[in-house]
Amino acid sequence: MKKIIASLLVLTALIFASCSGKAVYTAGTYTGEGQGHGGTIKVAVTVDSKAIKNIEVVKNPESDFTINAMKTILDRALKANSGDIDGVTGATETSTGLIAAIQGALAQAATGNAAAVSSTESAAAELKDDSADVVVIGAGGAGLSAAKAAAQAGAKVIVLEKMPFVGGNTNYATGGLNAAETAPQEALGIEDTIETFIDDTMKGGHNLNNPELVRVLAENSSETVNWLISLGADLTDVGRMGGASFNRCHRPAGGAAAGAHLVSVLDKAAESVADVRTDSRVTEITFDANGVTGVKVETADGSYSIAAKAVVLASGGFGADNDVVVQFKPELAGFGTTNAPGATGDAIELVKPLNVAMVDMEQIQTHPTVVPVKNKMITEAVRGNGAILINRDAKRFVSELETRDVVSEATLAQAGKTSFLMFDQGVRESLKAIESYAKAGLLTEAATIEELAAALDLDAATLAETFTTYNGYVASGADADFGRADMPRTLENGPFYAVEVGPAVHHTMGGVKINTEAQVIDNDGNIVAGLFAAGEVTGGVHGSNRLGGNALSDITTFGRIAGTQAAAFTK
Repeated sequence: MKKIIASLLVLTALIFASCSGKAVYTAGTYTGEGQGHGGTIKVAVTVDSKAIKNIEVVKNPESDFTINAMKTILDRALKANSGDIDGVTGATETSTGLIAAIQGALAQAATGNAAAVSSTESAAAELKDDSADVVVIGAGGAGLSAAKAAAQAGAKVIVLEKMPFVGGNTNYATGGLNAAETAPQEALGIEDTIETFIDDTMKGGHNLNNPELVRVLAENSSETVNWLISLGADLTDVGRMGGASFNRCHRPAGGAAAGAHLVSVLDKAAESVADVRTDSRVTEITFDANGVTGVKVETADGSYSIAAKAVVLASGGFGADNDVVVQFKPELAGFGTTNAPGATGDAIELVKPLNVAMVDMEQIQTHPTVVPVKNKMITEAVRGNGAILINRDAKRFVSELETRDVVSEATLAQAGKTSFLMFDQGVRESLKAIESYAKAGLLTEAATIEELAAALDLDAATLAETFTTYNGYVASGADADFGRADMPRTLENGPFYAVEVGPAVHHTMGGVKINTEAQVIDNDGNIVAGLFAAGEVTGGVHGSNRLGGNALSDITTFGRIAGTQAAAFTK
């Protein structure tokens, strides 16, 4: 997708310069650069004497999920005939870099100290009420999966996403997708079983999970992998996340980040068969005595209604809004979050008029390896590929592949309530996802363990001894200190790396109550006719603690089920 970003983001200007006749620019094409999240963004801006004619992004180091955000910014610049525009919420660093690049190019194009050009806004299109068989609320992994599945089943589908771009929290998922008895596992000689997947998930959730939902998750996981591969996904690399008995976390070759890749695949698949609308917030789910009847939608240009025979709720969790988080778990007040800014729990209010049952709302997970202040999550796959956690005494303090709740609690018990995730060049080369951390400047690098200790103000002799002891455990196959079951490699190939990490709010396990067909259940135990739900907006799948890799499995598997069942309901 990024290979064709230039052609995707060439936009023709829709406005004309002001009628004063005064030249604003010197006609030509000018380049500008700005610093985004992943590196330097470069644009080429073509102008005539009065107006921007087109803008082309010629260098884009950003993640695929920012493409729609970039389109929004370019459209704003063209409409305003200026680089003095607002960024896009949820893509702050990308916005800053792209706007700076546009402004830099226009500064070169300006003649003298020409005053800023007045914007000429196009009139808002007239909004009309609409209709569909199925409306999907939310365009994250669950919503896009539901949309594709519903359309495959013959339904007319409209997807509504409140943010300016699709993907939601799925954009930020890096680890992978858990599945058992899959073709990629078989190709790698991994002997996993559905029953073990179920047992691991129930144990990880401390048996608070709904066992029927967990069985659906596990038994359909292999089919989900096949479905995603059929849509163009690369899930050939299989690693291990905390709490798993076998390697079952499917991801792109080389251990690249899975979430943004799946969003790219699912977005293309959904948009080919459904009407996907961004900047469209659902304010109400309408209903009558027979069930749901549609939704009301709010946009920047006004509001309208969509009549629908079925609605799929896939609006995500509430981990990005600390005020909502503390309503259910006060001890998390002030915690950072790994969540996308759109994860604000909209569904909590949307479903109240329908008497929808909520389950496990107080079950909120912290991720143990998040960079403080920056709230940048370091994927669990780094530990899965061999990294260790070190405290300020330069010692290990936990089995790194324990479940997230256990590792988070152990980290909070350390001095400073953070720790250092450490690894060597071998781990870095084993996982492509690490390169984004390096580009973002998150890693401390040193040629030797002793130099790394000095850089972090740790005792060098103790840290060296810790590494030597751990490498001995790898060689013997047994971790005598903490019982880590999977130690894939020794850590002895410099350079060596570290990043300070600590717990932050990561996943909300609670949400609306569903059955095995993704139908929403009310407080009286009845099915809410025509209302389905999938993904982090639901409760019951993960119990009190979600295993790494189970979120992508959850959203795609139950997203498919919700979409298929919603389409069937409309027949």
